[in-house]
Amino acid sequence: MNTSAIIVAAGRSQRMGFDKLAAPLAGVPVLRRTLDAFLASECIAAIIVVCSAERWESLENADTRSFTKPLTRVDGGATRQDSVANGLAALAVGTQWVAVHDGARPLISPEDITRCVAAAGEFGAASLARRVTETLKRADAGDFCAEAVAREQLWFMETPQVFELGLLREAYAAVRARQLEVTDEVSAAQAIGKRVKFIEATHPNLKITRPADLALASAILAIQ
Repeated sequence: MNTSAIIVAAGRSQRMGFDKLAAPLAGVPVLRRTLDAFLASECIAAIIVVCSAERWESLENADTRSFTKPLTRVDGGATRQDSVANGLAALAVGTQWVAVHDGARPLISPEDITRCVAAAGEFGAASLARRVTETLKRADAGDFCAEAVAREQLWFMETPQVFELGLLREAYAAVRARQLEVTDEVSAAQAIGKRVKFIEATHPNLKITRPADLALASAILAIQ
C-alpha cells in the first residue's frame, strides 16, 4: 500500500490564546511530536503538512534533524475541509491511500497509525476512535437533565482517518457539490454512503484544545 499522510495543522488556536501547535510538550513542539509519529510509522511513505509558513518555520527551527521521508508543506484553507482538500491536491502521483490526522493530536502512536492503515486496506476506510465509557445524559433547553442516553455503540471520533484515495476525493467532491460542511473525513465518506470501520485506540490520543490539555499530555508522556 502506497500510503501518504495529511497532517492538518492550519487552525488559529483561538481558544488557546497562543499557537498550541508550536507550544512545547515535554520539550518538543506539539506539531513536531505529531510529525515524528508519522515519520516513525513504516506504513507511511510521504507526509503533507497543511499549515502556515510561519508555523512551518517554527517547526523546522525546533529541530535541525533531517526528515526521513518526503515532506511537503501546503497552505491551509478557510475551513478544515478546505485544508484537507489542499492536502489532497498536493499528494504525489501514485498515492493509493491517505491518512488524515489532526496536528493537535501529538500522542498518536506509530502502532495505532499502522493498525488504521491495515484496517483501511481491508475495509476501504477506517478511523481511530475511542469507545464512550462515561454516563451520558441529554439536557433540555434550560440545561436541566432530561433523559439518559445509552452509550452502547457510541464512539468518540479520533484521527488518523484512512481512506482509499479515490474514495476520499469522491467524498469531498460530493460535499462540495452539496455545499455541506463536515468536520472530519468520516462525515465526508458518509455523504456518499461509505461505511467506515472503527479501530479502537490502544494509546492515549487526546486533542490539544485548551491549556490544561498540555499539562495532561505532559503527564501522560511522563508515565509512558
